[in-house]
Amino acid sequence: MTNSAQGDRTEPVPARDTAGDTGGAGPSRRLVSAALVSGVVGTALGATAPSAWADEWSAPRPRRAPRGRHGRAHNDVLFVGAHPDDEAGNLSTFGQWRERHGVSTGVLTVTRGEGGGNAAGPEEGPPLGLIREDEERAAVGLAGIDNVYYLDKPDFWYTLSGPLTAAIWDADDTLERIVRLIRATTPDTVVTMDPRPFNQHGGHQLSARLAIEAFFLAGDPRAFRSQITREGYRPHRPRLLLAQNYGFGGLLGPDAPKQRRTDRASGLPVFGVFSGVRSREHGTSWAQVERDAARKYVTQGWAARPPEVPTDPEELGSDWYTVLAANGRAVKSKVRRQDGLRPLYAEFRDWTERVGLPWLANDAQPDYPAPPATTIPEVATAPVLDGVARAAEYPGPALPLVHWQGEEVGDQDVSATAKLSRHGDDLYVFVEVVDDRRGTALEESDAKRHWRTDSVEITLDPRGTADDTAATFKTGIFPFTANGGGPAAERDGDNRQGPAAVTAPGMRVASVVSDPYRGYTVEAKIALADLPAAADPEKFTLNVLVYDSDTDDKTGQTRLAWSPYGSAQADPYVWGDAALEGYTPPSGRPTEPVEPEIPTDAAQSEDSPAAVAQSRRTGVPLAVGPRPRR
Repeated sequence: MTNSAQGDRTEPVPARDTAGDTGGAGPSRRLVSAALVSGVVGTALGATAPSAWADEWSAPRPRRAPRGRHGRAHNDVLFVGAHPDDEAGNLSTFGQWRERHGVSTGVLTVTRGEGGGNAAGPEEGPPLGLIREDEERAAVGLAGIDNVYYLDKPDFWYTLSGPLTAAIWDADDTLERIVRLIRATTPDTVVTMDPRPFNQHGGHQLSARLAIEAFFLAGDPRAFRSQITREGYRPHRPRLLLAQNYGFGGLLGPDAPKQRRTDRASGLPVFGVFSGVRSREHGTSWAQVERDAARKYVTQGWAARPPEVPTDPEELGSDWYTVLAANGRAVKSKVRRQDGLRPLYAEFRDWTERVGLPWLANDAQPDYPAPPATTIPEVATAPVLDGVARAAEYPGPALPLVHWQGEEVGDQDVSATAKLSRHGDDLYVFVEVVDDRRGTALEESDAKRHWRTDSVEITLDPRGTADDTAATFKTGIFPFTANGGGPAAERDGDNRQGPAAVTAPGMRVASVVSDPYRGYTVEAKIALADLPAAADPEKFTLNVLVYDSDTDDKTGQTRLAWSPYGSAQADPYVWGDAALEGYTPPSGRPTEPVEPEIPTDAAQSEDSPAAVAQSRRTGVPLAVGPRPRR
């Protein structure tokens, strides 16, 4: 749930070699697939109706182990997520399971969310990650969770690409560590995120994929053998595998989870845990405890959420879960293959087939609407960069920006249009925004992560072929900065990141902010030479987006876009066609995007007193690394 992302021209992750006697390796990819499909998974649930299994597992009990078999790190449930706060929507469940059934939960968080925004201060990178760790430990503590394990993997920017995330995280190493933690904590139940790619953070996708693989591999003595032969762990097969399911959020009241439900796409059983159950320990509903926990995530702007939830049970929802495996075996379902998959979805389908869960790819690629289209006219004289649009400067049509995300509001609250033109090798963009309330003015040094306040975003795919944003140009433009400062621009989540003066030296911006405040205009000149590849005049695609903030706490409420579908800022498949009239790129520019620069700094567990103390208490090494040879 953090805002962070990455990538485009990343090669598929190589097959994992997990079968040797040395190092951290275990079965080859062929052996992994065989284990998942046959020996480990078996025939799954046979002819049993899948929905029946949801009822059995909606209130798991702790597994009773022979004396001495549970180590000091044991938890009955292990949640696997990508960032601090990914478990926040399940704390009602974990708290109930603990209070009502004696079920303990541990949390594995692959990164510390360094790539997200900060609504509370200027910290970013590793210092922000350590703050987010503190927030997570405080939040999950309200549900009685003591152990939070971090793998110290880097969080970068908001990407929809699982493969790109796999390259940055070193997926083989991450998988090995998740398997190790399952063997160390011996959970009965593993809960993870949704692995499907559409409109979903690549980190969420990959943490779920690796958790699914680790669920089955942890019980295979051939997988990562050195964990057994050198580190002294035992193979451990959990019993139940669940994935978050947010498709039933509109079902309210205590009766909603009493009905059997099925995930529309996969056909797998789904069950809910009602959040309105009263906690004896807290003296309020678990929904209220979950809200109190969510408000601990101050850096993510969640402290702005209403402090009180409804007291009427009929107005409260449930936490919903898809049952992926029961009794250590995959729950099977019908497979519906899709044709004409785009590369990102084809890669996901191939993964589901490789791990023996092909039904997870059912309907994975949505029915994308036809993108909007326009022609960017060439103008004989360069527009004057002053925040004013003159007819001769922008002779083309005004592009309407419509509601995309967040609160739906009237035109006087926020509305916008965009105009485009080109002169020589420069693209000009003019955006006019009607806005009823000015958001927080950031210091010029903090002009980054533009979604935190009023801003304009322009996204450009020079070749029209990107599968994610690592091969694109994305800029966020602030119409004003603190202390009466003028506009500022940066790049984020694309081929280069940082202040525009450094990452896009040919870019210039201007703005006009009305007084009294009724909105603003932003005008930008973008040098096509600053794009990661030569602009193809026939296949050029773009999007223009507006972020509206009506608060003083660095949080946004409403978002607009020219092409408003899914993750419109991060999904190049959505961006509109924008032919460059009369343009021929200069010779010598690359037709393949240059390699992206992606930040990989990550907070380290050795710098966290809480992580160090936890390691001493549980015996699990920092970052779930190898433990000394036994």
